[in-house]
Amino acid sequence: MNAYEYLLDYNIKPSVQRIAIMDYLLKHQTHPCIDEIYMAVNKDIPTLSKTTVYNTLKLFIEHGAARMLTIDERNVCFDGNVYPHAHFQCSKCGTIYDVPLYTEIKEIATLKENGFDIEETHFYYKGVCAECKKKMKMN
Repeated sequence: MNAYEYLLDYNIKPSVQRIAIMDYLLKHQTHPCIDEIYMAVNKDIPTLSKTTVYNTLKLFIEHGAARMLTIDERNVCFDGNVYPHAHFQCSKCGTIYDVPLYTEIKEIATLKENGFDIEETHFYYKGVCAECKKKMKMN
């Protein structure tokens, strides 16, 4: 699905800036921060401001088209993948990886049974990724 159709699916009026920012999120599943998105999209749209990037991401989050990740205490990152999944952040290189969720979490089922509506969940894991472990063994 292209960014234009994706935005329409989330009831967001497409604009050149919105399409470019969403396209970047969908194509670069690296969990970028605002500065990364701004630097990348600004190459094609030199009139783009960081404020526009911030406001656009806020709009995407409000409509459910993107998620804000706070796994890193220093930086807020963004994810175009809004389907249920967890994240793993490497404490050595800082890379954030998507991790699949295979089963319904027992606590979520209990909350639902007790009348709670779950709107979002966050599962974060931290440790050392396989690449960094390899590098550490080599040294």
